[in-house]
Amino acid sequence: MSVSLTPLFNDVDWQPVIDAIAQAEDIVLITHCNPDGDGIGAQQALYDVLTTAGKQVRMHNRDGVPRIYQFLEYASQVGKGDWPGSQTADVIIALDCGAFGRLGMPETFFAGATLLNIDHHASNKLFGDINLVDARYCATGAMIFDLIMAMQAPLSAASATAIYTAVMTDTASFRLSSATAPVYHLAADLVDAGAKPWPITVHVYESRSLAGLQMMTACLSTLEIKNEGKSAWIYVTDKIYAETGADVEDTEGLIDYARSVDGVEVAVFIRVDERDNSRWKISFRGKTWANVGDLAATLGGGGHAYAAGCVLQGSIEDVCEQVQQAVNKVLD
Repeated sequence: MSVSLTPLFNDVDWQPVIDAIAQAEDIVLITHCNPDGDGIGAQQALYDVLTTAGKQVRMHNRDGVPRIYQFLEYASQVGKGDWPGSQTADVIIALDCGAFGRLGMPETFFAGATLLNIDHHASNKLFGDINLVDARYCATGAMIFDLIMAMQAPLSAASATAIYTAVMTDTASFRLSSATAPVYHLAADLVDAGAKPWPITVHVYESRSLAGLQMMTACLSTLEIKNEGKSAWIYVTDKIYAETGADVEDTEGLIDYARSVDGVEVAVFIRVDERDNSRWKISFRGKTWANVGDLAATLGGGGHAYAAGCVLQGSIEDVCEQVQQAVNKVLD
């Protein structure tokens, strides 16, 4: 490890996490449903450092690794779906997940295990036996970088690539206010350690399927401007899925088009749950002053000031009415 590497924050007490890992014989790493670049990147980086240290580690998520992140070195090692009931772990580490229910696994998955909760969402419900939640971090992947530093473990090219992916995606390619000077220093350290920004960018942002492009066209045709130009709304319905042949992975990044409209302060993206057409996943993005984390919280969700979400049940008309009332309060 280069001596130039320094943690983002020196005042974080990682010792409870380090002790739990040291005592564990069997560790499982998990992230939230429909995982994003931060959840997958943090999971992959921690898997790399722990297996290198000789630990028995498995990765398992409710949903699989999205196509755009399958270039990461250990993507093929991630299990998905139902958990074999005969398998147990003594430590489970939940990464980048704000609430226990978002892990999407049955109670039997956690039976007998110590649950560690490592996350950077201010709205985190502190559901772990050990909770290390710090909203100062731009990404959970950045927290794993600091954990690696605290463990005095080597930073491999595989870990650096996974962490760079996590940080890049959760800062919207270093465009959000969370991309501070120390985050840019972190990015430089990751590049020095072997992360290659251009290939990572190509995999994540320039590998969209034809079905995904057709979905983008259909989705953008639903664009609505409301609140006197301060909110922009786009939708994905089951009809759009059927007509384009796209899936939920193809919705990645579509909300950013709504936020990019001049004058818009709140972007709203409503998509039907691919498993239940009466459930709707709502994503919010803020631009300058509107706190969409507070907005999502009023609807039972959570997230950050500029990126948040929730899940609502009912008809699209009822859901839109609930969301509209919440958006009105934030913008008023």
